[in-house]
Amino acid sequence: MDEKQLTVTMERINNFEFKVKFEPHMAELLMDEPTPLGADKGPNASRVLSAAIGNCLTASLLFCLQKARIEVGAVKTEVATAIHRTEKGRLRIGGSAVAITMDIGAEAPNRMGQCIRLFEDFCVVTQSVRNGIPVSVKVKNQDGIELYNSEAAGS
Repeated sequence: MDEKQLTVTMERINNFEFKVKFEPHMAELLMDEPTPLGADKGPNASRVLSAAIGNCLTASLLFCLQKARIEVGAVKTEVATAIHRTEKGRLRIGGSAVAITMDIGAEAPNRMGQCIRLFEDFCVVTQSVRNGIPVSVKVKNQDGIELYNSEAAGS
């Protein structure tokens, strides 16, 4: 299996506001929690995940349509993500509904069958979220001493 590592770096600016760096040549992203925790200066993690799901699905569909030589004009994607509380009162993402609206020619729906059947399967983010992504967590202090390791804690 071909594996690629992506690294994202986050630096705290103030309170719950973070500067997110992706690659040296990419624009930074400002993330923040909504009030009353943060100041709503940027999207929080739930909103970024919603955007990632919508972006990935839309890009996957557009890529397939381009390969099929189907002209696409304006595209609008809306992602409605439900946030609910668990039995313990913890907030969790309950699901996302994605609606993609695109300006295509009258003959395009007859030619896009393969794309409609396949585009979701090629969306890295959506399929990973659907299948559950393993996450390991380590916490270290400023001296590099490990304070927590989820794998050692059995989480």
